Amino acid sequence: VQLQASGGGLVQAGGSLRLSCAASARTFSNYAMNWFRQAPGKEREFVAAINWNGGITYYADSVKGRFTISRDNTYNTAYLQMNGLKPEDTAIYYCAAVLGYSIKSTDMDYWGKGTLVTVSS
Repeated sequence: VQLQASGGGLVQAGGSLRLSCAASARTFSNYAMNWFRQAPGKEREFVAAINWNGGITYYADSVKGRFTISRDNTYNTAYLQMNGLKPEDTAIYYCAAVLGYSIKSTDMDYWGKGTLVTVSS
């Protein structure tokens, strides 16, 4: 499975961005999808997860209420809608796929290359 994340960019604090993660495989619906991020000088951290059919979602406390993860299995794509962005959200955002369900980065089966989100104050 190849994953391609897109949608990053520069936005002012309080603004919004929508990240997309396009998957190559027709078996996309077999995988739970996750978003992680890595800020400069920091370790990669979990952001959000969604199960295979979108019925279960889970968020890091730092983004709960501001970010929404979703997916469209018809188009083999997962999304991360980010509202109320803060400078501390600045990071490279990665999408990842896991067979079954997990939020641990070490469990992920496939990773996208990442897309940079920069939030200015």
